[in-house]
Amino acid sequence: MIDRIDRNILRVLQDDGRMTATALASEVGLTLAPCHRRLKDLESSGVIRGYHAEVDPAKVGLGFGTMVFATLRETSREAIQAFEEAVVSEPQVVEAYRLFGDPDYLLKCVAEDLPGYQRLYDERLAALPGLAKLTSTIVMRDLKGAGGLPL
Repeated sequence: MIDRIDRNILRVLQDDGRMTATALASEVGLTLAPCHRRLKDLESSGVIRGYHAEVDPAKVGLGFGTMVFATLRETSREAIQAFEEAVVSEPQVVEAYRLFGDPDYLLKCVAEDLPGYQRLYDERLAALPGLAKLTSTIVMRDLKGAGGLPL
């Protein structure tokens, strides 16, 4: 179970995942050894799933964003597994959520521009296994990206 100190470590790391262990220890009021031990425990227990850089999609030529709602023809275990495996393997689907109710999934996709998204839609999204319906909406502006948890 994580305690107040662990939550503080997580809060600080969500803001700066590149912070050194020494700086982290100072920020959360611990000495280096106990801070490092807690950090390793959080990593090995899976509370911290990894570290990554937040990349601006527009600055790498992927500034066209869409939200795609997907409905499956059937929701058998096999159909769900085949669909989910295909979605996970698609690099332009950057986030994917299985939903309760209708539609079945919400996919966040990126492309370089509208023609690039049309190619993604026509060639790969429309070919996803078990698909009954796709509905796309274009992202006008990203107001709040994937941020940290409210710890």
